[in-house]
Amino acid sequence: MDQPKVDRMLRLMQMLSSNVNYSVDDLMKELDISRRTVYRYIETFKSAGFAVQNTHGNVWRLANLKNKYGDLSKVVYFSEEEAYILNGLLESLDNTNALKQALRRKLVAVYDFEAVGEYVAKESVSKNMEAISTAIRDKKTVLLKDYASSHSQATKTYRVEPYKVNTNHIDMWAYDVEDGINKRFKTARIGSVEILEEEPWQHEEAHVSLQMDDFRIHGETPVHVRLRMDMVARNLLLEEYPLAEKNLTPDGDYWIYEADCNGMKGVGRFVLSIPDRIEIQEGEEVKAYLKEKAGYILSSKAL
Repeated sequence: MDQPKVDRMLRLMQMLSSNVNYSVDDLMKELDISRRTVYRYIETFKSAGFAVQNTHGNVWRLANLKNKYGDLSKVVYFSEEEAYILNGLLESLDNTNALKQALRRKLVAVYDFEAVGEYVAKESVSKNMEAISTAIRDKKTVLLKDYASSHSQATKTYRVEPYKVNTNHIDMWAYDVEDGINKRFKTARIGSVEILEEEPWQHEEAHVSLQMDDFRIHGETPVHVRLRMDMVARNLLLEEYPLAEKNLTPDGDYWIYEADCNGMKGVGRFVLSIPDRIEIQEGEEVKAYLKEKAGYILSSKAL
């Protein structure tokens, strides 16, 4: 595609997503293109997966999205991580699935798919998750090889029965055959996964998933907290912990987060990361956690 044509299409996209209602005649004049070209570009946008609507008369606009992005670049741009996840989801579909090819075409229209492929080739998470999903479906034991454990501060291999993958594939529940207990494993810390085809589950009755809080913490005594935060803290909360959205409510120019949290490891770390923008309205345990960490930071013990 030649550069002038790309420039015109990008300008057209900006105009269709602006606060001004442009008629086709306006678009023709502003871009110095024919009516036929305007409609051809609109059809190209539709083929790429954009919702272009004829609002009234001869006025066309890119449809508003439910999440109300203010910047169009956030709609059409994919970071490497985002593109990697999309690619992994596409690859998990059967090649005969008609939707797979349609979705791939749309992704190609807004991202360099070859670059995505290069990135995927460097990563193993997608392959690991596929193996884990297969093991859960077939009720097979697996080896989690080269798992980077924060607890032991070393890498080791775990023989486990995986039985549940949590939200967004961030972590999973599995029964540790050696230790005889259920454990939560971070998927990003797994080096590789080997399915033991000849070793079916032997401990299914012991498979129990403990309830996680919005900060991905489990197994601690629940503590009720109520936090009042500004927009900066609210945005950070949702970016780092998307599950917290269900417990957020607006309070004028501020936001209230209220929920039961499993101990202080999660919510405490969040408040500690941005304490000047959060008011602790309930949760004396959070205040105690902050005082303890602040004292440690100011002591000679801190690294």
